Amino acid sequence: MSIPTGPAGPLRFPDNFGWGAATSAYQIEGAAKEDGRGESVWDTFSRVPGRIRNGDTGDVAADHYHRYAEDLDLMRDLGLRSYRFSISWPRIQPDGTGAPNQRGLDFYRRLLDGLHERGIAPMATLFHWDLPQALQDADGWESRDTAYRFADYADLVFHALGDRVPAWLTINEPKTVVQNGYLTGHHAPGRQDPDAAYLVAHHLQLAHGLAVGALRASGNDSRIGPALNLHPCYPADDSPQAAAAARLYDSYENRLYLDSLLRGSYPQDLLADLGPQSRMVQGVRDGDLAIISAPIDLLAVQYYTPIYVTADGGTERRWTTTEAEWQQIYPQGMYDLLTRVTRDYGPIPLTITENGLPTPDTLAADDTVHDAGRISFLRDHLTAVHQAIAAGVPLESFHVWSLLDNFEWDAGYDQRWGLVYVDYPTQRRVLKSSATWYRSVITDGGF
Repeated sequence: MSIPTGPAGPLRFPDNFGWGAATSAYQIEGAAKEDGRGESVWDTFSRVPGRIRNGDTGDVAADHYHRYAEDLDLMRDLGLRSYRFSISWPRIQPDGTGAPNQRGLDFYRRLLDGLHERGIAPMATLFHWDLPQALQDADGWESRDTAYRFADYADLVFHALGDRVPAWLTINEPKTVVQNGYLTGHHAPGRQDPDAAYLVAHHLQLAHGLAVGALRASGNDSRIGPALNLHPCYPADDSPQAAAAARLYDSYENRLYLDSLLRGSYPQDLLADLGPQSRMVQGVRDGDLAIISAPIDLLAVQYYTPIYVTADGGTERRWTTTEAEWQQIYPQGMYDLLTRVTRDYGPIPLTITENGLPTPDTLAADDTVHDAGRISFLRDHLTAVHQAIAAGVPLESFHVWSLLDNFEWDAGYDQRWGLVYVDYPTQRRVLKSSATWYRSVITDGGF
């Protein structure tokens, strides 16, 4: 299926469309040892020699913890209508359990108040990978108990901050935790254990469902849903073998999460492939899928790359890649993904909470950063978004990844994904050309 061709002329989005940008706590906040924050798995992982490029850590990152007011003004000046960020679990519960750290809660209260004062709608993510290290020491997401600790944390945050947050996201990209944290091992906690990986997937899904239940029980009328990075999976050729391999690959990439959340079941082909003795299959208890599939109010979708699956179950690249070598630039995949979700799972409200790319940005002598590649990328992907809306997809908002250059996990500070350039030695912020372009898109309601 190709993106349908619309009428010539400018593309205009709905008047109430939520133009936004996104960040996450560990990637921008810094202040790793301040105001009672506890250790996270990423603090631990980033200090292991060889894990992160250049030995980088998130100890300072973009220093957002101290510079949040300046960053809020940047958001206002860009015209953002929505800001998607995450709350640091170890900043709220240093050991992952027990009474809240009031200084941590106070930081997020200040941030939320600042967003409201500037007319920007907060969208808060409860978990963006920074598990308290104390919970990891007790087996982390391999332990079912961690899902219940997450529900306790969510309940605490809902009661403390819920009146300020119209939309909550539960777990960010459970698939990335599974694949990068437990299969390849290049993200925290750095494991390479496929049997553990899919038990972790189940417990992350269970944590999501328990958090939804905690919000409903709190009496808060905020909306809630998960944030899933979804990859459209295409057969690499026209053979039946490639079609079958792509179908199974799609189960691991997408339906493992979509089916459990929205249909209350795990894909049968995936369960058969794992086998009845796998830790995941053995770990699913009666009632778990009912918890996981509790009704949600919105689904956050994150799109970066397509996957082409060969007949033998491998993958191949078809399109130009970015500085993130895993990312192929294919805007058509955005359209295919959004229309697929609506077609297969019904008209659940959608928000795009991440879409972007790293570009080789440099600060010129005239204090400008020209990132034409980012503008081209965003224009092409927003064109696909516009066509998906025209095709009936109930999409409410779009968030560029990312607002700021930041700590990009195992890539450290080598990759720059932001609309705003961060000069790390001075922490000075400089609007890139893409930020100026995006501001005009927001002002005009399109391009």
